[in-house]
Amino acid sequence: MADEVSVKKAVDTAWSVYRAIHDGVDVADNRRCLLERHLHGRWELREGEVEELANFGLAYLARLPEDEC
Repeated sequence: MADEVSVKKAVDTAWSVYRAIHDGVDVADNRRCLLERHLHGRWELREGEVEELANFGLAYLARLPEDEC
């Protein structure tokens, strides 16, 4: 079972950085939900540091097409 606190911290970190880099992304953008699902699954496959998980999240967001959501 995933450590929900670690996943939440990683999502919050990745999402904050992503929004800081990309102007106009709304706080409630659907990409955040996709990010949460991705990182939760990633954590279950391979537990790691929160920072590492956040980096995986940023890489995931960078690969999403703009019209994905």
